[in-house]
Amino acid sequence: MELIFVRHALPLRIENAQGAADPQLDPVGHGQADLMARYLAEEQIDAIWASPMRRAQQTAAPLAQKLGLNVETDDRLAEYDRHESTYIPVEELKATNDPRWQAIVKGEWQRDIDPAVFQAIVVAGVDEIVKTHSRKRVAVVCHGGVINTYIAHILGIGSPVGFFYPEYTSIHRVMAASTGERSVRSLNETSHLRGSELRRSIA
Repeated sequence: MELIFVRHALPLRIENAQGAADPQLDPVGHGQADLMARYLAEEQIDAIWASPMRRAQQTAAPLAQKLGLNVETDDRLAEYDRHESTYIPVEELKATNDPRWQAIVKGEWQRDIDPAVFQAIVVAGVDEIVKTHSRKRVAVVCHGGVINTYIAHILGIGSPVGFFYPEYTSIHRVMAASTGERSVRSLNETSHLRGSELRRSIA
């Protein structure tokens, strides 16, 4: 089967929320999600899964509408920062040379969950999707950390979170066999954003 991982679109900035920050999409993000949906609607996609977080659900919605599918939700696809009260897009951290950006660059960013535990949760969730949709093509709308940790698992990379930067609504394809083999087919497809003035990147 083919797994099509999609990172969520650009979300709003939230600081010091009462409880966990769970931002909705920025207007630019809604535009990115619409372009991604038009692009992937040309493919035969059999199911859509998403993180329960708002930015992932709102990114998945236009694709689900175009394909006439429901969005299935799995809590194991949620991002590692789901309980933090602040969400600042990493591009903004870099632009201001925020100390948190420097910590990310140096691999010193402190997380609420152990990376190995997070990876085990993500892998279990994705493996359940593979088991449920054998021989199908499934879109999985989630987060940069989730995509990083799953791809790192396939490649056997020691640092599972943050080894590459998935752009907003970027597409990452993984082939998954029922016998357990996994292979990366593509990373960071963003042709749907080309020329749209909606692309946002840390580059």
